[in-house]
Amino acid sequence: MENKRNPKAPTSIRHYFVDEGGDSTLFSKTGKVLVGTEGCSRFFILGLLDVPNPTALKDRFDRLRAQLMDDSYFTGVPSMQLHERKTALAFHAKDDLPEVRREVFRVLRDMEGLRFYAVVADKLSVLEYVRQRNKRESDYRYHPNELYDYLTGRLFNKRLRQHGRYIITFSKRGKSGRTHSLRQAIEFAPEMQHKQSNLQRRTLTNVTLNISAAIPKEHAGLQAVDYFIWALQRLYERGEDRYLVYLWQAFGLVHDIDDTCKTEHGVYYTQNKPLTAETLKSRK
Repeated sequence: MENKRNPKAPTSIRHYFVDEGGDSTLFSKTGKVLVGTEGCSRFFILGLLDVPNPTALKDRFDRLRAQLMDDSYFTGVPSMQLHERKTALAFHAKDDLPEVRREVFRVLRDMEGLRFYAVVADKLSVLEYVRQRNKRESDYRYHPNELYDYLTGRLFNKRLRQHGRYIITFSKRGKSGRTHSLRQAIEFAPEMQHKQSNLQRRTLTNVTLNISAAIPKEHAGLQAVDYFIWALQRLYERGEDRYLVYLWQAFGLVHDIDDTCKTEHGVYYTQNKPLTAETLKSRK
């Protein structure tokens, strides 16, 4: 049962883990458009996993990793060696073997209470926004952090209303955690209005935010959210939905903000309106 809001009660604390899928890059260093070329994603995804019990998730992942490391089937597999700093240290969907991936997906599906939310941006739409803005502002220069921060604001919209304290851990990008910028993106509605929608600026009150950035090996929640995002990315980039369908019961919301064929606000996929490869066929 959902806990009623009570800032003084321990049950009012929520643990959110945030990661990205794809990249927010649009141009090469020389200004060439990279979107749509090999090695550059068409979509940029930002996802949030609500983990009711991070300790229980860590314990389950630690047990699974120990079982896999002790399994002679994986003897000599590079990604399972400590010096490779991959599966032996942290689960990562892109690097893990299919056999490992299957076991992680099983744990995530069976873990009670996980809830995943995501915002999906079409970089072709972002590119058009940048071009139009360049026409209006000759000195404007796009920076990948701009899209990341914008989606952060969209992702946390309505995610900070029911509890008194939120412990938010971002997967660290580069050397800087950018926690100050991320806090601003969360506390205020996004500035990057590439859909001309009237998103109102908001200031949070009566809510405590603990925001940090970390690497996946430090938090099982970051390893878990990576898997959810990987499943979603496989659908958007490759049209493959079996991983997402397997985990769908844990999905709270996927907001495709640039699929505006029917509404300018994009498309919202929920338990009542599931996201599948079939539903994306009409997407341009």
